[in-house]
Amino acid sequence: MLSNLHTHTLFCDGKSSAEEVVLSAIKKGFSSIGFSGHGYTNFDLTYCMKDMDAYIKEILRLKEKYKKDIQIYLGIEEDAFSPVDRTPFDYILGSSHYLHIGDNYYPVDSGYEGLKKCIDMFDGDIIKLADSYYSNFCEYIKNHKPDIIGHFDLITKFDELDESLFFANDEYNKLAEKYIAIAAQSGCMFEVNTGAISRGVRTTPYPKDNLLHILKKQGAKIVLNSDSHHADTLDFAFDEAKLLLKDIGFEYTYILYNNEFKKDLL
Repeated sequence: MLSNLHTHTLFCDGKSSAEEVVLSAIKKGFSSIGFSGHGYTNFDLTYCMKDMDAYIKEILRLKEKYKKDIQIYLGIEEDAFSPVDRTPFDYILGSSHYLHIGDNYYPVDSGYEGLKKCIDMFDGDIIKLADSYYSNFCEYIKNHKPDIIGHFDLITKFDELDESLFFANDEYNKLAEKYIAIAAQSGCMFEVNTGAISRGVRTTPYPKDNLLHILKKQGAKIVLNSDSHHADTLDFAFDEAKLLLKDIGFEYTYILYNNEFKKDLL
């Protein structure tokens, strides 16, 4: 069954309207689609939703309008540094997009140059940067337990563009493996996210394959998501991601269907 629970629209930093996304999902044969607009972050207004009420109203309208064609779910992508009121939502996708340095928040995924500036703030030490990022993320996961953990190793987004800052570093890999094992103890599901592939900056999904092996060993549940920002990319690189997951030993992913998370064979 085709499903995606990480979907952005014009309500935040997406490029398509919510209805365009629904129509694309129906055309592609999706069984369900979940919207996950970026929750409000008062320290960064560049990409988050400004009108939550309008977002909720529109997704609920579409849910009713297209109920005979597809199951639609109202979710939100909550940032680790800005938890939201979860009451209206069918599910929570919990992600970490920032490094908290002093009194400021610096995005790790807005651009390669921005990431390098963050590294400079850690005196060029990527291990200190990674430890700060993952320790804060895992603390959020432990305390808030989102339904799905989003793009766990987002700090590696640009690692294939120039020199490998993370993947080629054994100390980093051991650190990331340690933290994803800690996060897996929460019982939260992890997304396998193909978004960076669709944006042309990675050739493999988040998390990296060595981290996926840890999740398999830990018995973690996984959800295949595209982190779509355009109606055309709802299932981008899903076939390739499924092959990777099968090679690692996963037999199924989880989808949201009939208001519960269910196994879906790969």
